[in-house]
Amino acid sequence: MTEQDEQRPFLYVVVCAAGIASGVGTLIGAARERGWRVGVIATPHAMNGFFDTAAVEALTGRPIRSAWRRPDDPRPFPDPDAVVVAPATFNTINKWAAGIADTLALGTLCEVTATGVPVGVQPCVSAALATHPAYRESLIRLRGMGVRFGSPYDGADGTEFGWKPALDLVRQER
Repeated sequence: MTEQDEQRPFLYVVVCAAGIASGVGTLIGAARERGWRVGVIATPHAMNGFFDTAAVEALTGRPIRSAWRRPDDPRPFPDPDAVVVAPATFNTINKWAAGIADTLALGTLCEVTATGVPVGVQPCVSAALATHPAYRESLIRLRGMGVRFGSPYDGADGTEFGWKPALDLVRQER
């Protein structure tokens, strides 16, 4: 990697276990076209066949993170300049808003929202779950922490998931 590459901003992409996660390469490709270096953090469930991990590692040139590293292990990613959570599930959004950090993905989200790093979220939540009071309260709480949300997606109306628009949520002024 050249020194110029090292100067490009670093984007964390957090991937949750939703069927649409198989398209995460679209987000990674678009991010790279916009000048981002990308590292992927996946929930443990997402690592169980929800997306092609080998293809994602080839696209980013980095291992996917899904588990805590040991104290003596080097940090595989630099600090993020921005974070995109896509697809973001009901479970992840609610746990994150409640401050539950029981996975690397959630721990990272809980920590980064306290740092002022831009965070964009593309929810993938069924219409029924989106009416749940806990979910609505979680959105309010996270928005109050500065988290930006894209259009909700439930896959019911045939619209495409907003992979590329997710990047607009964390657009950097350069």
